[in-house]
Amino acid sequence: MTDGPTAATRTAYGETLAELGHKDPRIVVLAADLAGSTKTSVFASAHPDRFLNMGVAEADMIGVAAGLAMTGLRPFASTFAVFATGKAWEQVRQVVAYPKVPVRIVATHAGLTVGEDGASHQMLEDIALMRVLPNMTVIVPADAAEATAVTRFVASFDDGPVYVRLSRAEFPVIFDEECVFELGRARVLVEGADVSIFACGLMVSVALEAREALATRGIAAEVVNVSTIKPLDRETLIASATKTGHVVTAEEHQIAGGLGSAVCELLAEDRPTRIVRVGVDDRFGQSGSAGELLDHYGLNAAGLVAAASRALNDG
Repeated sequence: MTDGPTAATRTAYGETLAELGHKDPRIVVLAADLAGSTKTSVFASAHPDRFLNMGVAEADMIGVAAGLAMTGLRPFASTFAVFATGKAWEQVRQVVAYPKVPVRIVATHAGLTVGEDGASHQMLEDIALMRVLPNMTVIVPADAAEATAVTRFVASFDDGPVYVRLSRAEFPVIFDEECVFELGRARVLVEGADVSIFACGLMVSVALEAREALATRGIAAEVVNVSTIKPLDRETLIASATKTGHVVTAEEHQIAGGLGSAVCELLAEDRPTRIVRVGVDDRFGQSGSAGELLDHYGLNAAGLVAAASRALNDG
């Protein structure tokens, strides 16, 4: 990955949430016995009267969060992604998404970079599970700075439920402290004329690294941070695909149902374009360090360079 500072998005979330708690007494936080890991422990220390440890009862946590939201409070419900979207999916559907209740589901430890915990905890299907739900907004911050901006945004977002996907591992910080998040807006980080790379989460920093490698081959890649998976920024993505004529999507998720699928659906209807998806291809994860796993599954700069070459050569 690129040189420079690194940070975990979950750490930025925990610190920002505690800060916001001083400004908004309506914020309450619920955890499923994983406050230390999700960094909601920072909020718990600062605001113990507004922190609820629900124990290993994720479905109950979601139901209580929905009830609190209905009273006018602003609940954040946090646990690992595999539990927030897997164990509690029925409750998320029935008592949060269906009635359009503004619960902020902020899940950490998503994707392969959970690392040594292995396949059982490496949630690679959560974006698919959340974006299929009507009324649900889905956000995947590109780095810790954007995670801070996203946390601030969703704290005052009351127009229905939100799912925010965060990571365990530290990865490059690419934005500065003044980063501003706009819901539904994809951000062109570097312009290019030959191929568009649409990325989310830690894969945005990988895309920037791949762009440098492609430049040495005379290929100008456009890198776009698609931190809002739902709703997609149709205008920006279609404009980029129209300009370059070739698209690569990059995500730390199954290529089915996630960012790649969302982009394919959009462009198939509005701007048919040659697309190569980079992600995990119909496989489960396995135990290993975060870096080793990203390399093993091709979620690295070399993998994106190869995907861009395929898009260009087969297009």
